[in-house]
Order: sequence, then C-alpha cells, then structure tokens
Amino acid sequence: MLELLSPAGSPEGVIAAVQNGADGIYLRIGGFVFNDKASNFTQDEFGRAIEYCRVRGVKTYLALNTAAFDNELSDIARLAIEACRNGIDGIIVQEPGVMLAVRRTVPEVSLHAGMGFGIHNLEGVRMAAAMGFKRATLARELSRKKIAYICKHAPIDIEVFAHGAQCVSYTGQCYMSTFTSGKSDNRGMCTEPCRLNYNAVGHGTRYPLSLKDNCLISYIDDLDGLGVKAINIEGLTQRPEYSAMVTGSYSKVVHNRRFPSQDDLRTLQTVFSKQGFTDGYYTEQQDGDMLGMRDVEERDDSVIFETARKNYLNGEYQRIPVRFVGTVNKDKRVKLEAIDDKNNSAILYGPVPEQAFHKELTLTTIQTQLHKTFGTPFQCISVKGTVDPGLALPLAVWDDMRRKLLAEILEQRRVVEKRTIGEYVSSEYRPGHDEPPILSVYISSVEQLSSEMLELAPPIVYIPVMELYNETSAFREMLDNKDITVVAALPRVIHDSERNKVSDMLYRALALGVSEALVSNIGHIQFARSHGLDIRGDYGLNVYNGETLAALSSLGLKSATLSFELSLAQIGDISKPIDTEILSYGRIPMMIMQTCITKIATGACTCDSFSGLVDEQGAVLPVLPEFGCRNTLFSSKKLFLADRQRAVSALGLWAQRLMFTTENALECVAVLKRYMGLNDYTPSGYMRGVYYTGVE
Repeated sequence: MLELLSPAGSPEGVIAAVQNGADGIYLRIGGFVFNDKASNFTQDEFGRAIEYCRVRGVKTYLALNTAAFDNELSDIARLAIEACRNGIDGIIVQEPGVMLAVRRTVPEVSLHAGMGFGIHNLEGVRMAAAMGFKRATLARELSRKKIAYICKHAPIDIEVFAHGAQCVSYTGQCYMSTFTSGKSDNRGMCTEPCRLNYNAVGHGTRYPLSLKDNCLISYIDDLDGLGVKAINIEGLTQRPEYSAMVTGSYSKVVHNRRFPSQDDLRTLQTVFSKQGFTDGYYTEQQDGDMLGMRDVEERDDSVIFETARKNYLNGEYQRIPVRFVGTVNKDKRVKLEAIDDKNNSAILYGPVPEQAFHKELTLTTIQTQLHKTFGTPFQCISVKGTVDPGLALPLAVWDDMRRKLLAEILEQRRVVEKRTIGEYVSSEYRPGHDEPPILSVYISSVEQLSSEMLELAPPIVYIPVMELYNETSAFREMLDNKDITVVAALPRVIHDSERNKVSDMLYRALALGVSEALVSNIGHIQFARSHGLDIRGDYGLNVYNGETLAALSSLGLKSATLSFELSLAQIGDISKPIDTEILSYGRIPMMIMQTCITKIATGACTCDSFSGLVDEQGAVLPVLPEFGCRNTLFSSKKLFLADRQRAVSALGLWAQRLMFTTENALECVAVLKRYMGLNDYTPSGYMRGVYYTGVE
C-alpha cells in the first residue's frame, strides 16, 4: 500500500497529520527550513514529535532539503545526529554536499533524494541509487506514462508529489526569488514572485507563471498500481488544520481503497486552492486551465478549521494492530498476553476466576471487552485463548488488564534502536588555480558564431547539442580550430521518452569530433558518459559547497560550475577539488518550465517570435524556447563583471563563462573583447547579481 506522507510544520502539525491517518510525516528543526514561514521545532519538541510518531507506527523524515554553504555543513551534520539519536526513519536532502555530510555522521539512516535534485528520468533514479539513496522523489512535471516507466525499472523506492502548491519551474531550477529579493528558493526562502502578474506581450493571459495546486487524489489506485511507494502532500508553511483536513481526505482514499467522494473534493477545495486544482502534468493536459491564483475574496474558515482542530486534539487514530491471547483456567490466575505488529509483547496475570452462579464467562465475552481499544492508537485484530466452563470474572478486570497491557507495549515502542554515529570531517581543502581563469563562452545558437569570435579563440565553447545540426562556415571553422575545445551542452531536462532523440544528437557530436558534454542534472551524467563523452557540470547541478564539488569529482566530472547564488567571498573560500567555473556575464536563467508560455496563452507554440514577459515595473524578461517545447525565463538585466577582473582572478577559478542568449554575433564579439581587455564595451542596464551581497 502507498505510504501517505504529510507535512508537520509545528508540534501541533504533527498531531494533526498523525491523527488524520498519515503513514509518515516530514518535519524540520533548527535554521534549515525549506520556507522561512514554516514553524520550527525546539530540540525537545523535535524529540517528542519523533517519539509521538514512533509509538503510533508513523514514520518520521527530517527534511534537510536545502542548499547549504560550507560553513553550514557541520550544523547540518549535528542535526542529522540529533535526529538519529531520536529515532528518525529517514533524512531528505537535495544536493550531494549535504548528502555526504549526513552519510558520514549517520551512515545507517535511510537517505531520500528530495525533489530539489530534479530527478525526471530513469537515469536520475539510477544515479541516486548509486549515490546511496533509498528513495527518490520525482519531479512534479512527469506524466502517468513517464512515472510508470520509471517505477517499472527503478532500483529504489519512488515517491510522487500528490497535492499542494505547484511551482511553474522545475524544483531546484528557479532563481527568480534570489534576483528579485535576495532570498533563495533553493534555501527555502522563496518570496513567490511567479505569483505576480506579468504581461505576456501580444497575449491576453493573466498570471502566466502561476499554476493551480496539484491534486492527484483521484489517481491513488493508479499510482499504487504503477509501483509508486509513497505520495507526499506539500504544506509545511500551512496551519495544522490544513494538514489535518488534506491528510484526512487522502487517508480515506489510500487506506480504504476507494474513489474520493464529493465531500472529499469539497473539503480540499475549501481548505486551500488556487481557483481549483490541476492534474495537467499527470494527464498531459498542459493548457491554460493549469493557471490559477488564490481566491482574493475573504472566506470565513474559522468554523471548519475549529472543528478539524477539536477532532485531532481529542481523538486517537487507531492504526497499530494488536493481538490478544488469554487463558482462563479453574483455580488459576487468568493470563492475558498482548502482541503488536513489531512483536512487542506484554503478559499480565489477573485474579483467580470464581465459580459462575448466573452467566458464565465465554471467549466471546472476552473478545468483546478486548476489542474496546478506543482512545488508544491500537486496533484489536484478534483474540484467541481457552476458557474453562463454569467460571466468572468481572468485565472490569478485562478492561483494566487491557489498559495496562497496551500501556506497557506503548512504553516498549518508545525505545530507540541504536545506530552508528560518526563524526563529520570535511574533505581535504583544495584552493584551486593560482593563475587567472580562462574565458569560456556559451552560445545559444550557431548564428552567434563569427570568424571574428573564432580569431579571438576562446579556449572553451559550449554549444547546445541541438545546434550541432545547424552547420555554418563559422561552425566548421570552430571545429577545425585546435585551440578551441567544443563542448556539447545537453538540455537541462531530458525525459525518458526523449532519450533516443538526444542520443542521436550526441552521436552526431561525436562524429563531428566533440568529446565533452556539459550536463545540468545527475540523471544526465551516466547517459552522456555512455556515449564516450567526458563530463563537465553546469549550473543546474546547484553547487553551493566544496563537498558537492568533491562528490562530483568522485563521479568523474572534469569541471563544475558554481551556483550564481554564491557571493565572491564564498567562491574564494570554497574548496575546489576539480576545475571550477562561474558565470561572469549574461542573462541569468531565472527558471526552466515544462509549460510553454505561448502555447498556454494561445493554444499554439510561437516561442520563436515571443519577446518575453513584462513585469509590473515594465522590465522585459526574455523567454527562449528549450528542447522539448519547454521555456526558459531569463533576467531582464545582464550580469557583468568585466570591470571586476582583479577580484575574479583571485578566486582560484579555472574558468569564467560568458553566456550569450539574446545577443547577436557582433555583441558577442564586443563582450568577449571587453573581458579580454581589448575594448571598453559596457552593456546598458547591467547588474552584479548577488556576487557582492549573497543570499539568504
């Protein structure tokens, strides 16, 4: 049966989820939260929450799925140790650096790859398994067919996002909040700028980046049949009543194996929705109906929420199966044993039964009394035993023995299994290069190449693998230039159904003499390597710390691109066990979307002629088409560091990248010359990113 995983953003949220049928909860402690509006637990509350769940047979998962800086890894390791000592069932992470810190300190605790890894294909699941994960949460954007394929071949458990707020960007690939507020989505601080209204130039769509909440309650049996092991409900930032009501609706469907009723659907709609729900990704119905905003009118939910609160504070969800075995013999004390699903057992002896003068004691009478486990987390599933005829014993005796036995078993269930605890020691520090970084160039299309650019001979040129089909004279000249290494850049998203098409492109690249690939997802590393290509890591891998670089080095990558959410000071301090690169010029890729903005707006894809979105200040955010009819939204301003080369040169970097998106060939040359010190070109309206401010 599916594991129903619910959010618990506070101690009361734990009770709300558990008492409404959650099979597992996820929670946070300390300063590492996925959203700064989520309630935290004190250390004592954290331990009590895990114990509360453990005695009731509910699994607990510590959510450490945040991008961490180097100076935070020791604190994360400490939290993992605290969780292990309290009996946590698993830890959720979203990047390799945190994974290494956790694995070194609590090697016996199950690790889960969170949604921030962006796992969207079978290779991603297999890579997660190779890295030691026991479960992988798939990207929200996958359809039923794609989930089915992954589940059929997956070597580890698969978890699917079933209900809650749905970002328009692939999780882990949105940087919009960072560059509008300085608060990073990857560090749990998203300010949701995507929920604002943007003008889709030439189209009438309102709020083109705001999706309705996901709701898959009607597909529970389907997901179970596909082989999905767990479904999760989003909502750590929501009040406990939200978790109670949504969990309760899903629990009825999951545990009673029935289709959701109209009452279930009304409950979900009442609790929280953005003009209804969507199942567009699951059913492959990606259209304008997926868009929606939270209703603006005030609604009085107080009565509904108060009723939900009273129910979970005063009830006890019965989920622990318990069996009783009793013996009633003449002239002997009665004996009663209770055994739970973990083989915890307790035995109690009662009084000697008396001779029956009126109604004699029967096994049926005992069964009736022992099934009265209301008000406890236990559910009596069987009562067996022997009863000699002609004996009597007050029913209150059986009630008292039942209560005492169940209390003793509850105490046994509090015991925490001892597990190995290690010490976190960071990897050996590597300072990087002493000499100034080389210049690498990323071009979005072969039209940006020119003979003049090639005369400048940038050592590295990244080019989308799709563009390798579009040969020009400059392109052939570049391939023939021995001073230039051409690297095929893979799409950031490659679903399994697209694998063969990309594979053909890679073989084409090999035939042209390309021997290296740039990848942005762990699910693309082995895929590209299987074609005989050496691997370089792109910004989509979200490298925030030296441990992640160490992990990528162990996976055989030649180089890696640091996150542009790091400050220059952090970049300088980070250990660099492999060649390390930063983005030094260009528009920031704010998000990558499975949805095509123009297709949602008009029903037809016109990305090639779409200028972009206009924000409330009138700034234009370019939107460019991506492989698979996807879109990438870029920043309105360009990052520019040509006048800060002394600072960049002192960071120990291997390379700094010039990323060309909307520039024409002449602009590309002008920028390259400026970074080479050959002119004084400066773009209009540029920015420094967060290299001097950092992010929260």
